[in-house]
Amino acid sequence: MAAPMLRWWCLGRRWLLACIDGGSRHGRGAAIGFTSSRKRGQTSVAQQPLITSQKSRKGEHEWAAVVGLEIHAQISSNSKLFSGSRVHFAAPPNSLVSFFDASLPGTLPVLNRRCVEAAVMTGLALNCCINKKSLFDRKHYFYADLPAGYQITQQRLPIAVNGSLAYSVCVGKKPSRVITKTVRIKQIQLEQDSGKSLHDELRSQTLIDLNRAGVGLLEVVLEPDMSCGEEAATAVRELQLILQALGTSRANMAEGQLRVDANVSVHHPGEPLGVRTEVKNLNSAKFLAKAIDSEIERQIHELENGREILNETRSFDYKLGCTMPMRDKEGKQDYRFMPEPNLPPLLLYDTESLPPGADPQQVINIDWIREQLPELPSETRERLIQQYGILPEHSFALLNEVGLLEFFQNVIKETRAEPKKVTSWVLNIFLGFLKQQNLAVNESPVTPSALAELLNLLDRKAISSTAAKQVFEELWRSEGKTPSQIVSEKQLELMQDQEALEQACHTVMEGHPQVVMDVKRGNPRAINKLIGLVRKATLSRADPTAIKEILERKLSP
Repeated sequence: MAAPMLRWWCLGRRWLLACIDGGSRHGRGAAIGFTSSRKRGQTSVAQQPLITSQKSRKGEHEWAAVVGLEIHAQISSNSKLFSGSRVHFAAPPNSLVSFFDASLPGTLPVLNRRCVEAAVMTGLALNCCINKKSLFDRKHYFYADLPAGYQITQQRLPIAVNGSLAYSVCVGKKPSRVITKTVRIKQIQLEQDSGKSLHDELRSQTLIDLNRAGVGLLEVVLEPDMSCGEEAATAVRELQLILQALGTSRANMAEGQLRVDANVSVHHPGEPLGVRTEVKNLNSAKFLAKAIDSEIERQIHELENGREILNETRSFDYKLGCTMPMRDKEGKQDYRFMPEPNLPPLLLYDTESLPPGADPQQVINIDWIREQLPELPSETRERLIQQYGILPEHSFALLNEVGLLEFFQNVIKETRAEPKKVTSWVLNIFLGFLKQQNLAVNESPVTPSALAELLNLLDRKAISSTAAKQVFEELWRSEGKTPSQIVSEKQLELMQDQEALEQACHTVMEGHPQVVMDVKRGNPRAINKLIGLVRKATLSRADPTAIKEILERKLSP
């Protein structure tokens, strides 16, 4: 008899471990909703150890996974958080470093107004309470890419607290079934980024680039209200869209402008929360989901085999598809937090508390920033559904690809075609070509005007849908030509000569008497074969609907 295999399923916050006779594949079911029983203000992830020596139980063992996130978003600003050094991606190493960034003696921090405004705007968009008074602290740790030996952050009293982030996941076989979930936001704080350590394995040396040192970061701390990698990745993607809509961060994960640390633990329902591990520096939504699910499975496997989970920091090896230990997890005592002596409290105002005669350049008005909030992604999706009658999953697809929504709306402005047809062409044909060529929307050789003109030709039945796809392929290959020119050159117009079409149908019927007999005997597929033969004879220039009408008239008794 084959040895029993272990198998996990993620059901919302519950991971089921079952013994299965035979088989060797691991599978996980789709995530479903679960309501957290913790109250607001409770510790993010409990430090209580899970009892690791479990007694054997009959049937299935239920596991609850708990996932919290710490997200670091680089603020879109021309200069750094506390110095006048420029912020520019991929600049020559150590070319954007001020005396303060290098931590030379006697240099003092000067707070960047733009970074504060970005933090307030982000907090408002995420339903946070904005603290009118916040404080800066020093967080000590010693890395070569942190010249001062400490990071200026906001540990005690951050700029924003107690917010929420709503995100939606598609469940079931029908993508149109969308479930909205909410994760609580513990706090948003301003802090400095560190430099980069570049490891040269060939020369066995580490090089330091301080261009990033001192760049302003927003750290968004999400409470452990998630239960698997899919939920965490979806929440991060929604936050990314919000930051991009606000303009507070470009949030390009490929360029390190959005980095995620995941805190993961597992426990049996009804028992204390397990020991957490932290998976650091995840810079892709895909790898974030894989890293979390991998870590959950690892912890379950360790506990089921009587081993303990260590409170440690781990990294994700995307090649191996698993997490690897990095170092023991530091505690608050290791960081030796202390108030930042060179920065006074950060004071913000609203319309009621604004001092009379205050210089607008010297104060930040929360209410004024609230008035500047743009349309957020959730509002945009709802507008698209209401305005154009598109499906919910299509609204998500239009927003998820950078620049695709703007392309879609520009096509809509210039075409008479129905919005649903435009949506189909943009998401299926246009986006499909982009992904085949690995291109961004702004790199497309087909402009919104060209696609709009093509859809207009299709809408007024000047060309068939098959011909329209041929024209699109030609547009993609040869820039400069219009759809009308391509249609004319390749003679793709639909036949307007009714007599010629009648004759083509008559010729096909005479040449295929057996198919005609099948139609008369009631075979529904036979007429489709005749339609195909007529279209082939007319080089796909005949309208299938018109062909069918002629054939049915000729074949009727």
